[in-house]
Amino acid sequence: MNCTRTFAVKKCWGTSIIGWRCNFEYIYGVLEEFNNHINTSFPHLREGKFLLACSGGLDSVVLTHLCHGAGLDFALAHCNFNLRGDASDGDEAFVKKLAAELDKEFYVIIFNTVNYMNKNKVSLQMAARELRYDWFQGLMEQKGWSTLVTAHHADDNLETFLINLSRGTGIDGLTGIPEKTASISRPLLKYSRVQLEAYAKERNLEWREDLSNQETKYLRNKIRHQIVPLLKELHPTFLTNFKQTQHFLRQTSGIAEDHINQIKEQLFNRDNEVIKISISELMKLNPIEGYLYALLNEYGFMEWNDVLSLLTAMGGKEVRSKTHRLLKHREYLLLEEISISTGMEYAINEEDKRLEEPLKMSLDIVDKIEETGNTILYVDKETLKYPLTVRKWRKGDYFYPFGMRGSKKVSKFFKDIKMDQISKEKQWLLCSDDNVVWIMGKRGDDRFKVTDSTKMILKISIQE
Repeated sequence: MNCTRTFAVKKCWGTSIIGWRCNFEYIYGVLEEFNNHINTSFPHLREGKFLLACSGGLDSVVLTHLCHGAGLDFALAHCNFNLRGDASDGDEAFVKKLAAELDKEFYVIIFNTVNYMNKNKVSLQMAARELRYDWFQGLMEQKGWSTLVTAHHADDNLETFLINLSRGTGIDGLTGIPEKTASISRPLLKYSRVQLEAYAKERNLEWREDLSNQETKYLRNKIRHQIVPLLKELHPTFLTNFKQTQHFLRQTSGIAEDHINQIKEQLFNRDNEVIKISISELMKLNPIEGYLYALLNEYGFMEWNDVLSLLTAMGGKEVRSKTHRLLKHREYLLLEEISISTGMEYAINEEDKRLEEPLKMSLDIVDKIEETGNTILYVDKETLKYPLTVRKWRKGDYFYPFGMRGSKKVSKFFKDIKMDQISKEKQWLLCSDDNVVWIMGKRGDDRFKVTDSTKMILKISIQE
């Protein structure tokens, strides 16, 4: 140990040789244990540079010093949410100074969080979360870094558990914050806030306290300051016991996930973007409510009584989440992601030879009819009025099915071929002057067919 380091230790902890030795051994032990933790559970953090989110609070400051002490290569990123006036600016200045002291790159952004909250009609906490993670992701993509490291710890995990429990959740909501995802690593999850604070005090570290964290108007703060202390008071090793319980829950969740994946392989039949699920096979599962939750929970459904009722509902009934919908069609449930329908029409001018949207098409003048199939239509070009349009079907649309006499409503044609509601909504029509030329991929209109008197044959092909 050199003199400078000895002086720094004595400056922090006094001149007692016994006290100094205990503190040094404590610091060295924590850092050595953290090093081992990184090597065992987060070896990827040694493979390249990563982004470390630092608010300036206790947790992220300790994480910063531990990562620095472990010789990891990282840059610091700080979000100024512009919510606490001079205090927010003080946090920014503090983290900037910390980055300079450790010779680390520093990135900062200032958000108008209140404006974002009002514009997007979300809570203040959700606004801050969305803003920071969007910025982190963009910064990482710009710099070519694949990992964000955050300072979530064991107490955060307990709070999240209680929040999810209070709102209603399944086993996934009780297993806690994951240590690793594809882009985020949380190496402090095994440590409690008490451990982090003890380390910071032993090292005489400075950090910033956000006084708004003391306000109990927010659910997380109320749990942190009013509920968690009572739980820890009930049993001195409550947090340790809780971590062990979550460990078992994660193992149980893994077993259940393997089983559910096997069920999905049997029941979920994908047809392009739609998943088709046999109701009769679903009904064999017991308990059906539990299986429905396990199978469909990831798609955002919350009204489970409505989902259960869908099994015996009339055809055409549906249940929606924010991202997906579940539709009853005959003996099946149809699951698909909700897409925003623009109602747009796509024009095809006479000189156009290719169309890229909403689907790929080619239009070519040919001498004769050769290859045929559902994705090819031959028409008499002189019967068309340009521009042609590609659009979704509308109520009242009709056409003259090729090879048949008389007209038929498009909706009746759909019914005859037993097309489900989702497929109807996805169906494109090729139209000339609002007359249906082709129910694309299904049936052409007899009025535009090629005859013996046709002088110019237009071949229209859908590209697979």
